[in-house]
Amino acid sequence: MGLTSQSLEYTVIVLAVACVAATVWLWPRLSRRGIGPVLGRLGAIVVTQVSIVCALALAVNTNFEFYGNWDELLGNNEKAPPVAVSQGGGQYASVGNMKAGLIQPAGPQGLDRVTGLPKGPANKVGKMESVRIIGRRTRAINPGFVYLPPQYFQQQYRRQRFPVMVVISGYPGGIMNLAQHLQVPQNAGRLIAQGRMQPTVIVMVRPTIAPPRDTECVDVPGGPQAETFFTKDLPDAMKSTYRVGHDPSAWGAFGYSSGGTCSLQLAMRNPKVYTSAVSLSGDYAIKDDLTTGSLFGAGPAGAQREREHDLLWRLKHLPAPQVSTLVASSRKGEADYGATMQFIHAVKAPMTVDSIILPQGSHQFTTWRREVVPALEWQSQQLTFPQDTVPLPAQRKPGAKVGQGGAPAKPTGPAKAPAGTTDDKGRRRVEAERPQG
Repeated sequence: MGLTSQSLEYTVIVLAVACVAATVWLWPRLSRRGIGPVLGRLGAIVVTQVSIVCALALAVNTNFEFYGNWDELLGNNEKAPPVAVSQGGGQYASVGNMKAGLIQPAGPQGLDRVTGLPKGPANKVGKMESVRIIGRRTRAINPGFVYLPPQYFQQQYRRQRFPVMVVISGYPGGIMNLAQHLQVPQNAGRLIAQGRMQPTVIVMVRPTIAPPRDTECVDVPGGPQAETFFTKDLPDAMKSTYRVGHDPSAWGAFGYSSGGTCSLQLAMRNPKVYTSAVSLSGDYAIKDDLTTGSLFGAGPAGAQREREHDLLWRLKHLPAPQVSTLVASSRKGEADYGATMQFIHAVKAPMTVDSIILPQGSHQFTTWRREVVPALEWQSQQLTFPQDTVPLPAQRKPGAKVGQGGAPAKPTGPAKAPAGTTDDKGRRRVEAERPQG
């Protein structure tokens, strides 16, 4: 049974309940004097406490995914194995070219807990894959889900590359939250089917590459190189395995809470990798705390690195990057509302900022579920559907219609813009969906 599987969680909970019940039932017999009863009482207490702690620890890990599998828990994946780098870009495979080495299949692990995807063939409903993303430079191994839209499997798109959204969960949290609570792949599938979002490959990952430490998408001096993983390793792995765009205009970062913080940092610090970012309740500066440890190092160099991760400082002292951003907050209930408004007013050309500002909300999934659909639509507007195509196979079926340069004859047009209003300074406010019921 997998470390995060529901079957293991339920089994351990049942065992813990059984241990408690057995202790209560046998306690009168163990209440006598003597070495045997005393040892029996000590044994019953130890077994009961251990079973309860294990059940609680497993439930917390299943929810937040500090460790995605047994190997991570036991420390067997500290270094990535040697990898072979493919130059083909997954060119002819109808699904991911797992032989490339930078992305390995993780089997059905975790997918049994992802609900809501419609039943049907991949060319009708798309497909979810559970993978391990291997960092060639950082030697990090991160679990992920990859959503492939229906068009990825359709004949007329067989040579087409697709735009990419890198969707990052909060901390502590994991990719399961993106699939279960925010329902990112389910919402994307519905939006694509309705023509409100262009066909997009979505890779869902957690923000840390060294759990349980919160690496905050930062290259730690002498430590985990999280920024390098997100800006070099992950894009290389996706490009070598799937038919995705190679130009930065086809790549966007998206996240909530710590994942939203990472998204803004990645785009503003690396505009030649990510040209758009969505931040739902993210922060605008990164600070050390108990979960992060020292992220920037000591001395003047460390202080300068910390300043460079303060986005308001960057906007004031450095040239603005040419990226598009969407930030979301609430006037009441969100602690970051004031910082969000400062960020909106600090943005300057060529950078742009749009916003989702709810009248009332809080730092939880109830709020983010209201924002995720318009945010997905917004980012789809920013991403360029790649015009480059993979090389032709040795033979092509006669009669297949292709456009100029081998592109599909009728590529999906731009997605319909989400509803919203524009203020007198040209900053667009994107309307969040109203809650159902």
